Amino acid sequence: MNRIDRIRSHVAQGSPAPVSPEEDVVIVSALRTPITKARRGGFKDTTPDVLLGHVLLAVLKQAKVDPKLVGDVVVGNVLQPGAGAGMARMAQLAAGIPHTVPLHVVNRQCSSGLQAVANVTAAIKAGYYDIGIAAGVECMSLAGIGKDAPTVNWERVGGVQDAMDCTVPMGITSENVAEKFGISRAKQDELAALSHAKAAAAQVNGWFKQEITPVATTIKDKDGNEKAVVISQDDGVRTGTTAEKLAKLRPAFKEGGSTTAGNSSQVSDGAAAVLLMRRSVAKKMGLPILGRFVSYAVTGVPPALMGIGPAFAIPEALQKANLTLDQIDVFEINEAFASQATYCVEKLGIPMDKVNPKGGAIALGHPLGCTGARQMSTLLYQLKRKNQRYGVISMCIGTGMGAAAVIEREL
Repeated sequence: MNRIDRIRSHVAQGSPAPVSPEEDVVIVSALRTPITKARRGGFKDTTPDVLLGHVLLAVLKQAKVDPKLVGDVVVGNVLQPGAGAGMARMAQLAAGIPHTVPLHVVNRQCSSGLQAVANVTAAIKAGYYDIGIAAGVECMSLAGIGKDAPTVNWERVGGVQDAMDCTVPMGITSENVAEKFGISRAKQDELAALSHAKAAAAQVNGWFKQEITPVATTIKDKDGNEKAVVISQDDGVRTGTTAEKLAKLRPAFKEGGSTTAGNSSQVSDGAAAVLLMRRSVAKKMGLPILGRFVSYAVTGVPPALMGIGPAFAIPEALQKANLTLDQIDVFEINEAFASQATYCVEKLGIPMDKVNPKGGAIALGHPLGCTGARQMSTLLYQLKRKNQRYGVISMCIGTGMGAAAVIEREL
């Protein structure tokens, strides 16, 4: 069914036309770079165009798809000037993807990578094109986080508390959640320790290998000398981390607080990409299908409590997918802070063994624009490894939102 026929059917029936399985939007490749510690890790001297270009080519190569067939590239980015519009286009072209393939960037803060996937999915469903790449990249090594105040009319904005709360530092929003909902320091440290333990086990057992595409780059030593390296593993995972050790850390954001460097997500560098197609096109090309993008939801919450977003976005995404919480096998919930992750898990009643089975952002890192796309590759290969069917990706969003998507693995 072409786009005109779909529109005619919609208008004639007065309601959305039933979607043929052939019209499903499916994922045929999803890969990520390792995630490394900002300013100290393996990508501290690597620019975002290098990481982005690497993953764009990697998904095309894995699926054996001609770059000329791509209808659009959508890149999530937060901290680069202009959300990385120039950087992303330069990365695409330098990687050898021709100028005839268009590109645009999206910035919905911490959900930017997932928003890119949702945008490509929506465009394919609308009939704008049949093949698209969604990606996300962030080099937090290069960014001055929290240094730029918004250019707004402060006299006008100052009269609306929610508007002013958009400027509350993220660490303070974590403290707000912990205080309002009674999330103890002990609970936060327990979740953080568990994140590291899960990630360490995944590394030892090689569970990240399918989702990671190693990156050849250079790194400078303390004397400024460059050497060639291949980065193939996340470097923020701390084996042997315990709640007892984390309990010794001082509060990072306010005196007497409970949010520390140890129970917050890491500042990181990384990139990820997802290659999506209409199912009929993937079948015609003979490509293996990893999964289907089922539903997506973004909800608004009070900016001063932005971390609670997933507790509202997940139920909405599940409702759109006509699924219940119990039917979901894996929840990839971004651990921006242990306080908010704990709240969301407890509020929804999700069993912890279903949450971030290979660790989350506290252990792996949270390169803002990359995270949603990174979670996609992590989720898909986890579902495949465990022969499971449904997964959810979710995260909170600065300024007071939450996003969630439901994914179905191809059985």
